[in-house]
Amino acid sequence: MRAVILLSGGLDSATALAIARSESRECLALSIIYGQRHEIELAAAKRVAAAIGVAEHVIYPLDLRVFGASALTDDIAVPKDAVGAAGIPVTYVPARNTIFLSLALGYAEARRAEEIWLGVNAVDYSGYPDCRPEFIEAFQQVILRGTRSGVEVGQPRIVVPLIRMSKAEIIRRGTALGVDYALTHSCYDPDAAGRACGHCDSCLLRRKGFEEAGVGDPTVYSKR
Repeated sequence: MRAVILLSGGLDSATALAIARSESRECLALSIIYGQRHEIELAAAKRVAAAIGVAEHVIYPLDLRVFGASALTDDIAVPKDAVGAAGIPVTYVPARNTIFLSLALGYAEARRAEEIWLGVNAVDYSGYPDCRPEFIEAFQQVILRGTRSGVEVGQPRIVVPLIRMSKAEIIRRGTALGVDYALTHSCYDPDAAGRACGHCDSCLLRRKGFEEAGVGDPTVYSKR
């Protein structure tokens, strides 16, 4: 079975890729350069794809800085030590997963892939609405109603293996599958050397996950 994997280079997408490979999928990776301030994650995506193995790796340029309105694509400070704060954080990128899934869908149709995998998580996450099961279910309906492959064969199917797992559970699963998390990058606000800030939502959730999983955290943090 052929699957398109949305591969950011972060902990979650690397684990999703490893699970797909363990389930004998022929994996096609899609990484998107969207003007994110942590574009260093693209290098991580390349490392992960090479280490775990993919049949093809497409890197798609899409400059969402044209829209801005996010701390990841605009001149807005990345919040620090704010996990659990009320409301949707400013690191939310407008319609990002809708856009990314649309691109993955086009790729999947072009390659006749039966599945689209992504590492969204609705347990240990920052509260983004496009990481919830309801969103995934709604987009599946878009596929079934608005694409040739959806109408003709009911595919591709969206697979979200991590959506109900804690970060610790994700790390344990990936570790069991041999994922080298030192290859991944999660920080929203790395320094010039690519070291993680240790204080953005992504860093805090990642660190907490390693602590709760009882697995050594290979992340290199800056001294800021």
